[in-house]
Parts: sequence; C-alpha cells; structure tokens
Amino acid sequence: MLVVLLIAYTLSFLDRTLLSLLIAPVKQDLGLSDTGISLLLGFAFALLYTVVGVPLGYLADRTNRRRLIITGIVFWSTMTALCGLAKNFWSLFAARIGVGIGEATLTPAAYSILSDSFPRKRLGRVMAIYSVGLPLGSGLALGLGGVLIDWITSLGPVALPFLGVLAPWRLSFIFVGVSGLAVVLLMLSVREPKRRKNITTANNDTTNNGTQTSGEIGLVAFVCCHPRTLSAHFIGISILALVIYGNMMWIPAFLGRTYGISISEIGTTYGFITASCGAIGLLIGGFSADWLFARGRSDAHLLTVLLSALLCWPLFVMMPLMPTAGWAFAALVPMTIVSTIHGGIAGAALQLMTPNHLRARIITLYFLVANIIGVGLGPTLIALLSDYVLRDEAMLRYAMAGISAVLLPVSALIITTGLKSFRAAVQAQD
Repeated sequence: MLVVLLIAYTLSFLDRTLLSLLIAPVKQDLGLSDTGISLLLGFAFALLYTVVGVPLGYLADRTNRRRLIITGIVFWSTMTALCGLAKNFWSLFAARIGVGIGEATLTPAAYSILSDSFPRKRLGRVMAIYSVGLPLGSGLALGLGGVLIDWITSLGPVALPFLGVLAPWRLSFIFVGVSGLAVVLLMLSVREPKRRKNITTANNDTTNNGTQTSGEIGLVAFVCCHPRTLSAHFIGISILALVIYGNMMWIPAFLGRTYGISISEIGTTYGFITASCGAIGLLIGGFSADWLFARGRSDAHLLTVLLSALLCWPLFVMMPLMPTAGWAFAALVPMTIVSTIHGGIAGAALQLMTPNHLRARIITLYFLVANIIGVGLGPTLIALLSDYVLRDEAMLRYAMAGISAVLLPVSALIITTGLKSFRAAVQAQD
C-alpha cells in the first residue's frame, strides 16, 4: 500500500514539475514573460487545487478513498497530456488548473489511508516515505524531461495523427501524461482499510468504524479549539513552502541563465540531486521525529520542522550567489537535504493531534493554506522581483536569494510560537 501510494505521489510531482524544466521553449513558443511563466508554475496549479481540496477532503473522510485517488490519477494524467496541446497562455493555464484539480484528490485520501494502516509511533517515518514521492517525482521530471527533449529533438519534426507536427516540449507533456495512466492499474491492488475508532469527541460517543455520531467534535469546533497551534503550523510552514517551492521552480532557469548550462545537463544533474538528496532529507526528518517522539517529545514533529527552517536560511541565501556552476550544484546537495526534512512530518504532526474523522479535512485545510501561499505565491514573488524591481532576467539569482533571506526567519519565528500549544494538543490524543 505504502509503495503504491508513493508511486502515485511520485507521478503527481512529475506531472506538476515538468514545466519548470521546459520554461525556455514554452516561453519562446508562447511569447511569455517570467511573470507569465510563474503564474503557470504556481498560481494556475494552486488555484483550484486548493479550492476543490476542501470538498475532496470531506469525501476522503466519508467515501472510498481508493476510488477517489484512481479518479484523480486519470484526470490529472489526461490534463498533463493536454498541456502539450496548448495553443496559448490561457489554454495552458486551463490545463494546469486541471492538473491541480486531479492531484487534489491524492494526499488527503493517502494520509487518511496511511493513518488507518500504521501505528502512531511509526507515523513520522511512514509519512516521510510517502513524501519521498516529491523529490522522486521532481527529479524524474527534470532528468526524464531533459532526456526526452534531447531524444525528441534528435528525431527531427514529429507528426502525430490529427495533431500535426509538435515541438519537443509538447511531446514531453503528452508522453508523461499518457504514461501516468499505468499507475491506475497499481492502485487497483490497494485495499481500502477500515477506519479506526475516534479518540477525541465531544462526549466519547463513537462507533467502531469511525462513522460520525452526534458526539463527535466537528471541524469548525476543532479548529476553534486549537487556533494558536493550527495558525502557527499552517502559516509558518506555508511561508517555508513559499521559499522552497519558489526556488525549486526557478532553479533550472537560474542555472541556464547564470552559467549557460544546457537543458539536458540541468535535468540530469539537478534531477539526480533532487531525487537522491530529497529522499535522504525526508527520511532524516521522519526517523528523527519518530526517535524524539518515542523519547517523550510530544512536539517532536513540529520541532524538527523548525530546525529544518533554521538550517535552510544560510543555504538558500548562498546557493544562488555561487560563482560557478560546480559550486552551485555542490551547494544544492545540503540545501535539498535540509529543505525536504519537513516534507512528511508536517502532515504527520497534524495527524497526531487530529481525531480520525477529521484527518483528511484538516490535511486539506493545511494544503489549502500551504498551496495558496507556497505554491501560488512562491514562483510569482521571485518573478515579480526579477521583472519589475531588478528588471533583468539575468538577475534572477538575486531575486531568489532576497526572498529567502527575508522570509525564512519569519517562518521560523511563527513556527516557534506554536510549539507549546502543539505539545498539549498531541498529549490530548494520547
């Protein structure tokens, strides 16, 4: 189950991230600015990913989660393929919105499935292993995208029935989208687990299968009971995600513009770093949080996220300012490890403090905030600084460093304010 959900998550980030490697040809073919590209990278994807995530989270708490995920995979794979057929900015924008809608089905349902399938003491590492799909998918998008571009370009003009001659970047989207449908077959092997009995209720009136009764605490009441904890978690980690996601989307373009590196070289090298170091960072985070949790630190997961944010600050500021490509790639290794530590345990922290019947919805609310702030604003803030303040696309590196220098300390400060209340919330679930 965990392996199949990991593969599905890997696929989702492959589809989501592929555009970041194809910025140059897409920008040239469609005549876009950095700001226009940034809206496709972040805002278009996050727009309905966040909005439809709320009702999809409700469905994940009340319906068959496996079927919900299968439906989402079919939809986002189809929309990824349609990205390759876009004729202008708005048609590509619409296809990216479709990718976001499909992918919104996955993580709330997956977190709920995993929380019902593993004990609390292993939840940090389980969520970290699932979240390895993020760097694996991003790394595959970069590496596979570079190889695909080189291979398709070497074939010369490629004509498809009814579609005509398509540019290499278009064929890359179509190839990845169609290939993703194979993951549906793997999801058919996953069994829907039984929902566990709830712990936190208004008067402990629950049923054995987790079906809501009149005594269960509602979502609004739960949020109102934990305002400091949830606001510190949601906003602090969302600002951290803004810096990480914004940089991740622009790093391929930064490497090409600053050091004159080819798409294939960027894809191969940065893709390998993203996949390997990202996986290492996630596993470090998951196992470290579980180790601290087992030794009595009920705030272990949020504390580990805080340490990740603090370590990110010098690395994210220095990496874009490196004098050569070799030094930049070398800096990307520790930067990628440290920046992915929080990936799995941020969600696991919420699962530890949330009753069963609310877990998918509370994760959905978290991703609603995190994706509006992180995915939606991250790439665009960097692009706006590059286009309208620095006024030179070659100055992209300074936009990346500046955003990181200002916002990472803010993230760490906000997360710190929620540690005490988070400890109490987790202890209430014991």
